[in-house]
Amino acid sequence: MIPRYSRPEMVAIWSPETRFRIWFEIEAHACDALAELGVIPKEAAKTIWEKGGAAKFDVEAIDEIERVTKHDVIAFLTHLSEFVGPDARFIHQGMTSSDVLDTCFAVQLSRASDILLADIDALLAALKRRAFEHKDTVTIGRSHGIHAEPTTFGVKLAQAYAEFSRCRERLVHAREDIATCAISGAVGTFANIDPYVEEHVAKKLGLKPEPVSTQVIPRDRHAMFFATLGVIASSIERLATEIRHLQRTEVLEAEEYFSPGQKGSSAMPHKRNPVLTENLTGLARMVRSFALPAMENVALWHERDISHSSVERMIGPDATVTLDFALSRLTSVIDRLLVYPDNMLTNMNKFRGLVHSQRVLLALTQAGVSREDAYRLVQRNAMKVWEQGADFLEELLADKEVTAVLPEAEIREKFDLGYHTKHVDTIFKRVFGEA
Repeated sequence: MIPRYSRPEMVAIWSPETRFRIWFEIEAHACDALAELGVIPKEAAKTIWEKGGAAKFDVEAIDEIERVTKHDVIAFLTHLSEFVGPDARFIHQGMTSSDVLDTCFAVQLSRASDILLADIDALLAALKRRAFEHKDTVTIGRSHGIHAEPTTFGVKLAQAYAEFSRCRERLVHAREDIATCAISGAVGTFANIDPYVEEHVAKKLGLKPEPVSTQVIPRDRHAMFFATLGVIASSIERLATEIRHLQRTEVLEAEEYFSPGQKGSSAMPHKRNPVLTENLTGLARMVRSFALPAMENVALWHERDISHSSVERMIGPDATVTLDFALSRLTSVIDRLLVYPDNMLTNMNKFRGLVHSQRVLLALTQAGVSREDAYRLVQRNAMKVWEQGADFLEELLADKEVTAVLPEAEIREKFDLGYHTKHVDTIFKRVFGEA
């Protein structure tokens, strides 16, 4: 985690203090269940909660113990026993380290998911507001980076809204998939701990029991989770790339907000660069990069190994912290995005009517001209615009083969911008509903 790309709430989830507190809660809830079953004294379970709950775990002291034991959970249990006293012998009864580690990871990923879902909600709100603001702001649509046909800037943002709505649905499912608890002991057979303990701990932590844990929770769950984060990052990059293209000097249809006192270049005072969306492109690459090692973690040896452990210690914090920051940054970009409708119209008219070529093509075919001949007639006039800077409408009106089929009034009617925006309301209803 790099502080430059981190936000405190998400970072806190992955702090050692939080991790040790979750470990304690897992152990203490398990003790409660064991006490209910009569495996350990109820007074011992009560003491564990009272003394352990009030403890302030010393991260440095635990690390010092681990330097000797070479085992993080044992180091923690040793430190915890210093607070609890003799009743500490009842802690971790029938459990194995993975019961603590995997269940804790599930809690952390669930909490991280909740923050990310709130982030997406904020982004969706910004996209919706700006989409309705520019619902009727006509701009040119582009394919292959080349002028295609008119659309509206609101439709562009509505598309992003729909995409991030799907991202949200995927994350909801990924959160549900990852929120599993394993308290099943060595190789996951419950030989030394009753399944009731797992059910109790799961309920207390807002998780569900893992059907078959084999000592570790199967990593296909984690692979899907981090793959989902990667897809969300890709959607961030798609929108960031759109803004970067629109901010180019030759286009300048939209622009990141440039704050007072901001500097664009150490050498060129005139510069206003799309640094935020460029940054988002880079952050998206990093989040996507975490998906592959998560997938490679699925294939563990037999009932368990720890080849996944070092990977998850990195990708758990890094992926969620980075995506949280990126979603927040993108929301800010959309909220304050500068939009230039006049430039949009200027750019659309740069090639003097070419964007209406399909309407003329269709009109010719409907008038009885074969599609091949209609395409030839329209294209030869369109090329004069590309190559000579001619006016497309004037060229069509001067083409006797065209006017022999289409009267002047009908040709002129094909240059109405309103034709291209007549179904914008339908698109918005599909995306945002009747409201």
